[in-house]
Amino acid sequence: MSTLRLRGVTRHYGPVAALAGVDLTVPGGSLTAVLGPSGCGKTTLLRCVAGFERIDAGEITVDGRVFAGPAVHTPPQRRHIVIVPQEGALFPHLSVRDNVAYGLSRADRRRGRVEEVLRLVGLAGYGARMPHQMSGGQQQRVAVARALAPRPSLVLLDEPFSALDAGLRAEVRHDVRAALRADGATGILVTHDQGEALSSADRIAVMREGVIVQDDSPTGVYHRPADAWVAAFVGDAIVLPVPAGPGLGHGGDTATVRTALGPVTVADLPAGHGPLTVLVRPEQVKITTAPAPRAVIATVTGDDFHGHDALVTLKLPDGTHVTARVPAPTGPMTTGTRVGVHVEGVARAWPDRHGAG
Repeated sequence: MSTLRLRGVTRHYGPVAALAGVDLTVPGGSLTAVLGPSGCGKTTLLRCVAGFERIDAGEITVDGRVFAGPAVHTPPQRRHIVIVPQEGALFPHLSVRDNVAYGLSRADRRRGRVEEVLRLVGLAGYGARMPHQMSGGQQQRVAVARALAPRPSLVLLDEPFSALDAGLRAEVRHDVRAALRADGATGILVTHDQGEALSSADRIAVMREGVIVQDDSPTGVYHRPADAWVAAFVGDAIVLPVPAGPGLGHGGDTATVRTALGPVTVADLPAGHGPLTVLVRPEQVKITTAPAPRAVIATVTGDDFHGHDALVTLKLPDGTHVTARVPAPTGPMTTGTRVGVHVEGVARAWPDRHGAG
């Protein structure tokens, strides 16, 4: 189980800093998802770790061995790191067994490593098939089996599920994660899919403009985002302004603030009395048809029914539109219905640098 560390890693393309001082630790045997919007530097980070790109500054180590740093650049073939690309890139003229065995020593082949990794990815008995006889999801599993076969120090997954349809993507993602765990592999998953990162990774490194802005557990990133941008990027978010004024508390306090959704309890309140940006998740917005002391009267303007839950869009008295996630609804809510809404649980808040009212 190899541990990867990046310290102050920088990579420029002319005047553009694709990586602007990246610090990241991937513990041995874990899977870290690098999550961020297009152009934030995710793929450049992966290519630098693999050795396809030279870094301009900083250091990359695996188990203390320096692979990249000042005057050091270990070539890709000597790093014992493998990449699973977006599309498996299997050899079309080789069978599944020969694809997986490619690059293995005769000894490893004799010890049954090919059959072992095919079992790990749920493809036992498929060795004689050709790639064109496999579905897209099966081909991606073969690609993962081929990556695991030589027992690499690190497995890099470059959006490997993006070409699959939604239902198949979830199934393959689950099986690939199980295979990595069973083999004790250390992995990095590059993705722009928040759900994929939250559901499959041990840790999430959120990237923006060439730097890691938060490195945390999935629950930490979702419930304790580092700033309002992370909050809005990872999952659905309702961002509410709170005007400046007395009684907003001091740093570290928990207090109740007034918002368009009514009173909201805020933890880790920023110091001072300046305007705030408050984050509320849709599942915290509760709808009631009976009178409630904290409720704000809202009007239903839309209802997206998903079976297991629904997203109800509401218009508040001040014209603000918010979304409530309603679990296991019995049926759609009629547009125009007036309901009471209030916020349950604790919200996050940050200083509003642009002012709030």
